[in-house]
Amino acid sequence: MDTPHPSPLQRRGALAALSLCMLLPSLATSSASVALPSLASAFHASFNSVQWVLLAYLLATTALVVSAGRAGDALGRKRTLLAGMALFTAASAACGLAPTLPALIAARAVQGAGAAIVTALAMAFVADAMPKSRVGGGMGVLGAMTAAGTALGPSLGGFFIATVGWRWIFLANVPAGLAALWLAYMHLPRGMPQAAKPHAGPAPGRPVLLRDATVASGLAMNAIVSTLVMSTLVVGPFYLSLALQLDAARVGLVMSIGPAVVALTGMPAGRLADRFGAPRTMVVGLACTTAACFALFALPVASNLAGYISAIVVLTLGYSLFTTANNTAVMSGVDPARRGAASGMLGLSRNAGLIAGASIMGVLFAAACGSDDLASAAPGAVAHGMRVTFGIGATLGMVAIAIALARLRAPRPPAPSCRPSSRAVPASPR
Repeated sequence: MDTPHPSPLQRRGALAALSLCMLLPSLATSSASVALPSLASAFHASFNSVQWVLLAYLLATTALVVSAGRAGDALGRKRTLLAGMALFTAASAACGLAPTLPALIAARAVQGAGAAIVTALAMAFVADAMPKSRVGGGMGVLGAMTAAGTALGPSLGGFFIATVGWRWIFLANVPAGLAALWLAYMHLPRGMPQAAKPHAGPAPGRPVLLRDATVASGLAMNAIVSTLVMSTLVVGPFYLSLALQLDAARVGLVMSIGPAVVALTGMPAGRLADRFGAPRTMVVGLACTTAACFALFALPVASNLAGYISAIVVLTLGYSLFTTANNTAVMSGVDPARRGAASGMLGLSRNAGLIAGASIMGVLFAAACGSDDLASAAPGAVAHGMRVTFGIGATLGMVAIAIALARLRAPRPPAPSCRPSSRAVPASPR
């Protein structure tokens, strides 16, 4: 039985709980990166060793996000999300109190497992807790929270290191996690549909969801766009510091523009998706992202900074529009009993794109620069490498647009009824 629509007060409380649940894992991802030098000094370890503080978290999140979504569908999304946030909070305390580097790495893996559960189920709850006409707005809020966490993480981590020490990067998550637990317990709706009910059909899995063209195309486009966004984070620092000769402070300032744009445009993007429809908003977002890649490809070697910033603003605006609309289309269209699994698959496709952007596009950039040692590459070579990288990125963007247009021309068939067939089709009298 579906849950009755929550009241406006319950919706606001639920959205506040979900926003905090999305903010904390993104903060945990980005804030720890600035602690690596401090960790290397504190534990007398090499960079390769302390790098596992980041990798353990990301690998655990990527590996478990789909299973976490399916567990929520099978066991109940509210109780599973509460368990995930409790695990994240306890692991944060263990990170802050870790006596050795191996203990810290192990605690970070557990923290990543908790983050996988929380992030996989948060988007599913938006579709459950919000009226269908406002799902896009809710998705936009969660996207803004994720971007805000990514943007604020490095500066917040640097503040803790400079004042109270690196351990508070992790310990600060404890009171915030407890607040998220309380809000989720009080305001998230109960009685979510269960996949295990006899009339609900086969248990939700990846094979089942991938037969849905909207889900499959949404995952493919999500991976492509995430690849393009990560490419800006990999290529950008080298282009800004070596080709445009900016100092470290100005490089950091320019690199924060993209996450700031996403944080500011998440909610408006959701409202646009609600008003004009998710498919059309998705196409506009992909068009912006692809046009920005073409602009970066066309930048001359001696381009000024304004040209680069303008392209990044357009690219991240397109990313905000696309992600909000795509999440809305996927989560609104799937069977309510499979929303957890669908949310987990969206997270998996996003992480796959981020990994591809960091690895494959990074390798292509280095090859186009013609130097294994990028720190000593000539400004012209770095600019050429960026142009080649985003020329490939523009091609990928056109592929994503083609997928989106194909889905726009082929409307989704109506979902089959979940009622037992004996009730849906009365027997014919003989």
